[in-house]
Amino acid sequence: MSTEVLDSSRKILEHSIMYYQGRPVGTLAALPSSKLAAENYAECFIRDFVPSALVFLIQGRSNIVKNFLETVLTLKTSERVIAGHEIQPGVMPASFRVEVEKNGREKLVADFGERAIGRVAPVDSMMWWIILLDIYTKSTGDIELVSRPEFQRTMEQILHLCLKDSFEVSPALLVPDACSMIDRRMGIYGHPLEIQSLFYGVLKIIQNLYKEPKEYSKNNFSLLHTAKIREQALLNYVRIFYWLDLKRLNEIHRYRTEEFGLDSTNVLNIHPESIPNWVVNWLPHNSGYLVGNVSAGRMDFRFFALGNILSILFNLSTDEQSDKILNLYESKWNDLIGDMPVKIIYPAMEGLEWEIRTGSDPKNVPWSYQNGGNWPALLWTFVAAAIKSGRQDIAEHAYQTALKRLMEDNWPEYYDGHSGRLIGRRSNFRQVWTATSVILSHHFLEDPALLKLLPNS
Repeated sequence: MSTEVLDSSRKILEHSIMYYQGRPVGTLAALPSSKLAAENYAECFIRDFVPSALVFLIQGRSNIVKNFLETVLTLKTSERVIAGHEIQPGVMPASFRVEVEKNGREKLVADFGERAIGRVAPVDSMMWWIILLDIYTKSTGDIELVSRPEFQRTMEQILHLCLKDSFEVSPALLVPDACSMIDRRMGIYGHPLEIQSLFYGVLKIIQNLYKEPKEYSKNNFSLLHTAKIREQALLNYVRIFYWLDLKRLNEIHRYRTEEFGLDSTNVLNIHPESIPNWVVNWLPHNSGYLVGNVSAGRMDFRFFALGNILSILFNLSTDEQSDKILNLYESKWNDLIGDMPVKIIYPAMEGLEWEIRTGSDPKNVPWSYQNGGNWPALLWTFVAAAIKSGRQDIAEHAYQTALKRLMEDNWPEYYDGHSGRLIGRRSNFRQVWTATSVILSHHFLEDPALLKLLPNS
């Protein structure tokens, strides 16, 4: 059974390779079909390619990853104008495709958000690109690539963009809704955990990859120094203000509000009345998690899988917090894993909340797609985090759960329902990062030493 499923997933990966001028430069989001769920599924997404890239590196096919890193760099905007405003240098596209012109020449066409449902330039693309650059460098020892002027300049632009002055007091990165894997309106505007986890990983990585010009430090304008300060501030901020367990829940329940001054206990003025009823009875003893979003007067108590998993992988959460997150998975397995790993958000928004936060989005109806759907593409990150934390048993359990259905169901993009028993209503089939997630999980379980490729693991 396992061999048959792996053979099927490897065939999908091989058939998904995208070529530009004879060179492999990425992988399609899904294999061609007459019923693709969306037109852009025939493109290569930056975030989707990461598990494909890891598989290629493990197979010793680093040339594909190198080509991808170089290709995305050529697409990166230096001064892109859309509808009368500029997209900042350093921003990278969500996806790109190869088009053939009338004269037979190929050209690359990138999407910076102008064709996306959310009409938002992605924030996570540039972060995943840097993370993959670090993985590639560690895997191959190819220091020459990252040392190229254009690569160094791009990292500098990304640092400038993420560290630029704003009206914010919080060290967390302020971003719009639909800027990450959750690319539709889902009420994650502000400081979503997924972006903070990626941002922290990038701040750690870039201090090793970026070689700052000496004149910067001479002029008291050290990006690396600023990055180091921001990294530590973000680390402390997330560990304190995003963390929720029963002890912390009791503190919030008894908070006094409208406190002023540096000595206030309720620093962000979170009102106890904002605690949703579901979390009080749902959160088990000896468990905890990082909430989805935090800002002044606002705490999003929803559990966001990718942000929590990445916090474990990147050491953003403490060892104790990481253990409690995995305890939560173990205690609430049916809610967070169910019949198909891994539920993207828990719980789903329903009723008036769904109407207001999503704009009555028909694709994000309760317990579907990004509103409580189960995404097998997240399997590899969950398996990696569990193995890293010494929980090989639940990593294996999740992997075996996925194997039972994915090939039989033709490799869907996502599943619906409280426990993920139904194939997603608008799910695309032969989804590539669904297949590569299984391959990668298999490699991590067979050889946990491969986790060293991941940042801070």
